[in-house]
Amino acid sequence: MEAHFYNVDVKWESDRKGEISSSEISQKLEVATPPQFPKGMENIWSPEHLFTAAVSSCLMTTFLAIAENSKLDFVNFECNSKGKLEQIDGKFLMTEVILEPVVMIKNEADREKAERVLQKSEANCLISNSVKSKITMISEIKLA
Repeated sequence: MEAHFYNVDVKWESDRKGEISSSEISQKLEVATPPQFPKGMENIWSPEHLFTAAVSSCLMTTFLAIAENSKLDFVNFECNSKGKLEQIDGKFLMTEVILEPVVMIKNEADREKAERVLQKSEANCLISNSVKSKITMISEIKLA
């Protein structure tokens, strides 16, 4: 497969806040230092949130592709996620991302298939495979 590139631009606006955009996407996104840091801002996406979201959303999109290919009949997919920021040897690192996906199925007979699809999704998520953070997945399969 040929390499793919994803273009992102960031522009400082004021204080500790800027804007993320891409010529490939119509939406823009505000980004700022998180409130846990000096002059951080509340209610604005931070790089730490975006990092966590990248891992979580990649799990979802990978799950959707594998579920379709596996012909898994599911009703819903949701995933809560937590990114863990720690200071180690004087450097801030996102050391872990905890993923808590919940898949809702129609039939109990699909439970094992849903579990296999989730495990395969975790193993094949390109963002998870690209970061050095520990990825912990605690999944749940529910019956609709």
